[in-house]
Amino acid sequence: MDDNLMKGLLPGERADDLLRNNLKIIQSDEVFSFSMDAVLLAHFCSVPAKGRVLDLCTGNGVVPLLLSARTKAPIWGVEIQERLWDMAVRSVRMNALEERLTMMNMDLKEAHLHFGHGAFDLVTVNPPYMPVTAGEQNGNPHFAAARHEIYATLEDVIAACSRLTKFGGKVAMVHRPSRLADIMGLMREYSLEPKRVRLVHPRLSEEANMVLVEAAKNGKPDLRLLPPLIVYKNETDYCDELMAVYYEPLKEGDTQ
Repeated sequence: MDDNLMKGLLPGERADDLLRNNLKIIQSDEVFSFSMDAVLLAHFCSVPAKGRVLDLCTGNGVVPLLLSARTKAPIWGVEIQERLWDMAVRSVRMNALEERLTMMNMDLKEAHLHFGHGAFDLVTVNPPYMPVTAGEQNGNPHFAAARHEIYATLEDVIAACSRLTKFGGKVAMVHRPSRLADIMGLMREYSLEPKRVRLVHPRLSEEANMVLVEAAKNGKPDLRLLPPLIVYKNETDYCDELMAVYYEPLKEGDTQ
């Protein structure tokens, strides 16, 4: 039998190493693959030792897979695109994590109807960054949906996070710095108080191209601006922190 079929892979798919903790993830050049922003989100968020965790816009399940090394809490992922959801389900199976990770094929705007309000201690999300009216959309519908707010606007995402997070629970998001003012305003509008912000710069001399934000449901104002993450220490080499993020094994309770 073909090795790919033995691994549960479909034509055009491959099983990539996540490097940390010997995890594997199913990917394909035909759909949008995960990138550094998802890895940094899984590293940045405050993960509960117990309780329930949800990842919205989960794609092929990379954030739940990475978070599985940081907590024994059950983790759910929600993805609206059926093909990506199916890849996430099979990635969970490939890593024998079915008892802890559950992937759901649904619209995040309706997730509270399934899970209930305030069902989670932590909600993470790596949403599409660009409004539908901004920039030219990719002809591949999977790439277009990953980059543009086709299925959900930023407000839809933040409203969903608020509905799904319990009182005092955390919401962690990675996005683009150009949307930071919108993110902060919408979070407060939906009872999510920003608590931690970290900017990510490609190099010391370059503007930030990512921002990580963590908020508390119904929290009191108390914002911490964390030291920036400078991705490259020279022209080609990742900084020591990022090398650790990608290559050092995680264990339960690890934080950034």
